[in-house]
Amino acid sequence: MSAFTDRTLVVSGGSRGIGLAIALAAARRGANIVLLAKTAEPHPRLPGTVHTAVAEVEEAGGKGVAVVGDVRREEDVQRAIDAAVEHFGGVDIVINNASAIATEPTEELSAKKFDLMMDINVRGTFLLTKAALPHLRRSADAHVITLAPPLNMSPHWLGAHPAYTLSKYGMTLLSLGWAAEYADAGIGFSCLWPQTYIATAAVANAPGFSDAIERSRDPQIMGDAAALILSRPAADVNGRCFIDAELLAESGVTDLSRYGGGDDPILDIFVDKS
Repeated sequence: MSAFTDRTLVVSGGSRGIGLAIALAAARRGANIVLLAKTAEPHPRLPGTVHTAVAEVEEAGGKGVAVVGDVRREEDVQRAIDAAVEHFGGVDIVINNASAIATEPTEELSAKKFDLMMDINVRGTFLLTKAALPHLRRSADAHVITLAPPLNMSPHWLGAHPAYTLSKYGMTLLSLGWAAEYADAGIGFSCLWPQTYIATAAVANAPGFSDAIERSRDPQIMGDAAALILSRPAADVNGRCFIDAELLAESGVTDLSRYGGGDDPILDIFVDKS
C-alpha cells in the first residue's frame, strides 16, 4: 500500500478493459485515479461508462474522478490534468492506454481509419504526457506507462498491417524518446504489452473472433503487471518495454491460470513464439 497511497494516476481510455484493470490494480493499493474517457452514457456494444468505472475504483479502495473527454482534444486532456491537480494535488503517474485499431490491408484501409489511429494512438499519447510533464517533474515517484509493444522489426509484423504498426510503434518511440529526453528528470518512461490476447470489448466485437475470448486472458494480468512496474524505482524501468507475463515471471508468478485463456491462449500482435 505504501507504494501507492496518495499517488495519483491519470488514465486515458479508462472506462473498461485494460485501462480500467490498471486503474483498479492501483486503487486496490490506495491510489487516486483520474479517468479520461469518452463513454459518458451506456453503449449497446461496450460495457460500462467512465462513471461506472469510477464507482469500481472507489469500491476497490481508491479515490476516483471521471473526466468525460477525448484524448485527441488538447482542451479535454488539460481538463483531466487540471482535475488531478484540483482533487489530489498533482500527477504522479500517466497511463497512456487509449488506442484505436484497424488491421485492414493497405488498399482496403480508409484514410479516416488511418487518421483515427494516428490521432488517438500517437497524438493522444503525446498530448496527455506533455500536459502532465510539469507535474510529473514535481512528483517524488513519477512514471509514464504507455500501452505499446517492444519494437519488433520482423518482416512478418512490418507487413501484417503497416498503418496500425506505425501507430503503435509511434507510441513506443515516443516513450523511448522521452526516456532519453528526460533522463535526468526522475521520471520512469516504460511500455507494457500483453503476451496474449486480452478479453476486452475490442476482441469481443471483432468479426470472426467468436472463440478468441475463451483463449484471451483477463485484463487483470495487465493491471497486476502495471502495478509491478509502478512499484519499482523510476530509474529501474526508464526506457524499458515489458511483456506482462514475463514481468510477472520475474516476480515469481509463473502460474497464470487464474487469468484465464485456457491451455493455448492466442499470442498477441507483435509477440513472436518462443
